[in-house]
Amino acid sequence: MKPAPFEYFAPTTIGETLARLSEHGYEAKALAGGQSLIPMMNFRLAQPSVIVDINRVTELSYIRANEDGGLSIGAMARHNQVEHHPLIAERAPLIYEAMPHIGTVQVRNRGTFGGSIAHADPSAELAAVSVALEGSFLLRNHQNERWVPAEDFFVGLFASALEPDELLIEAKFPQLPARTGCAVVELSRRPHDFALVGVAVVLTLDNDDRCQNARLVFLSVGDGPVVAHQAGEMLKNQIFTQESMRKAAETAAQLDIDPGSDIHASAEFRRHLAKILAFRALEKAYGRAKGEV
Repeated sequence: MKPAPFEYFAPTTIGETLARLSEHGYEAKALAGGQSLIPMMNFRLAQPSVIVDINRVTELSYIRANEDGGLSIGAMARHNQVEHHPLIAERAPLIYEAMPHIGTVQVRNRGTFGGSIAHADPSAELAAVSVALEGSFLLRNHQNERWVPAEDFFVGLFASALEPDELLIEAKFPQLPARTGCAVVELSRRPHDFALVGVAVVLTLDNDDRCQNARLVFLSVGDGPVVAHQAGEMLKNQIFTQESMRKAAETAAQLDIDPGSDIHASAEFRRHLAKILAFRALEKAYGRAKGEV
């Protein structure tokens, strides 16, 4: 199939882009990498009457270090750019680890960081990773701008806090504390398929090797990224052992998530995967926090 007819604009500045979005509102869609929007338009799952192509807005294609030790990523930074940038490996190792899981090389050559976030796919690695890292997103319209925490940005299935006249400008991530380990683990039926279940873990140890903070965020088990709050609370102030990690993984799988069934996997199987993957991610992140791996 081919997309429904639409009007096309290709602005070269953020200001011009916001003016177009303000003018057309709900009828408009911003086009970044097009790896999600174009297939949806071809299948008539999305039928915007106006396309605002932001590929010429080069001021959004950046990755930069922040003075506080954190990191900012412009919305139009390509996945390939993020995957190979030394600042990502240095300051956001969880993002660095997640990038090869995203689609294929061809998809990563075109897809953008901001496009993946704005699409709000519940199986998207970058959505779960952004929540795990306690990132925030800068949203701007023709008159104002606002920062939205990643955990509040994803509000439902393919739904976000982004208003029709707003553009995602930037993602910002704070500096990771000392003795912090990260890991992302997922399982798919075939290479490059969407994950049946995935989990991103960020944990910090104190000087006595007790858990100071732990965040487990799952993908493909709900309408968006799912934070395992009960599992994280179980681990606080605890010494990590095989048993404590297994109990936290079990709690996450049984109490923190409520996966559905589809043609790819049953809810029961997804809970089983969540328990196994959470344990593996915790074990890997713990080793990294101690500097062992």
